[in-house]
Amino acid sequence: MAVEEQIPSVWARPEKRRREQPALSRDHIVAEAIALLDTEGVAALSMRKLGARLNAGATSLYTHVTNKEELLELVLDQVMGEIPSAPADGDWQERVLEVSRQFRAMILRHPWVSPLFGEVASMNIGPNMLRISDSMLGIFEDVGFSDDDADDAANVVSCFIIGSAGAEAAFLNTLSRAGSSISDWMQRFLPTAAQASRPFPRMHRRYTAYGKPDTAPPSPDDSFDTRLRIILKGIAAGAE
Repeated sequence: MAVEEQIPSVWARPEKRRREQPALSRDHIVAEAIALLDTEGVAALSMRKLGARLNAGATSLYTHVTNKEELLELVLDQVMGEIPSAPADGDWQERVLEVSRQFRAMILRHPWVSPLFGEVASMNIGPNMLRISDSMLGIFEDVGFSDDDADDAANVVSCFIIGSAGAEAAFLNTLSRAGSSISDWMQRFLPTAAQASRPFPRMHRRYTAYGKPDTAPPSPDDSFDTRLRIILKGIAAGAE
């Protein structure tokens, strides 16, 4: 029987070293790539442009990374390294919340990262991604979840974080490009939303309430916590 070809991944081969260019390392390349992504986004990333920022040709970069896909594997895992492992003790839902808050904060610092979770095929085998995944699974296993239930629970939480924080990051990026703050945007948006929602009584009631001087929508931090707590209650009930 023929052996199936493995999915290519930077994590499946040792890092190459080149003596004649000691100043150019994989770590240096990854750090500069993240700086470029933070300022210009994924669309601006190319091996040629990155090489120019590093005062090196694109060919020199290929000594350390085979292609752009491998570079994205590396930068994704590097920013995942900003997330600490889950607390070892305490209420399990609070432990999940703590990791999730850190995960969200990382996505907000690096708005370009959210779409990569669906684009980088081998993102799950980077050392930092494995560490965070293992840490999250440990929380669910500590309270008696089976392997299958722990897998499902961790996936549900991860999908919520990536989707919620990704949308929030995109919205903040839009505001930044427009030179507007959240409060300024809400002042202009809510009257329009209240008018547009008149045929829909439940939505109209909410938009009208949020437009009153003494009432405001919950903060993004509070909304994130509240919604995740609802999800965790559902996970707990489903595992009983």
